[in-house]
Amino acid sequence: MKFVLFDLLSALIDSWSLWDEVAGGKERGRAWRMNYLARTYDTGAYEPYLELVADSAEATGLPRDRADEIEARWDDLRPWPEAGRVLRGLSQRGTTLGVATNCSHVLGRRAAERLGTPFAAVVTAESVGCYKPCSRMYVAGAEAIGASPEDVLFVAGSPFDVRGAAAAGMSVAWHNRAGLVDEEAEESAVAVLRDLGQLTGLRVPRLSAPALRGLPAS
Repeated sequence: MKFVLFDLLSALIDSWSLWDEVAGGKERGRAWRMNYLARTYDTGAYEPYLELVADSAEATGLPRDRADEIEARWDDLRPWPEAGRVLRGLSQRGTTLGVATNCSHVLGRRAAERLGTPFAAVVTAESVGCYKPCSRMYVAGAEAIGASPEDVLFVAGSPFDVRGAAAAGMSVAWHNRAGLVDEEAEESAVAVLRDLGQLTGLRVPRLSAPALRGLPAS
């Protein structure tokens, strides 16, 4: 693998636990988190990230100020235990690494710093002007690390990102650490990972051309 682009807040970082803690329990946290994921993927053009987090809290019966608590505790975000080791190993083998995340620019940078890994690029929804699955997010991520979409393995953390990256012409591995059930996403992914260590030795077919199948332009 020469180029690997990661989703940040689910594929590399255990953001699920922070949402659960702020919500006051796993059931409430997962409902809030899934509503937030669906909301960002339905938004299209960039809107303030923390406003979407607050809207999702309200939609799932939580106070809007839970979004402020997420921001205040942002530096409590914890990478998956093996993330640093895997990223260092890929980098040492000559793989160019980048991030494409549905987040504000400031929070995206702060979260990426939690990995302790020098990424070639950190592309955020705010910097591009739209949320995934807008095709510009994936293309901007590929361009930022010097690649074409068909040359990139995208490591997704949610089923929404699996579909978006695959439609943009990328090979996709789904790091399904949360144990979500989505048969369509599983079929679209070249691999479903329970641990980032499974990236080592993963054989990824190179796609013939960017697909960009049916994605919104903005």
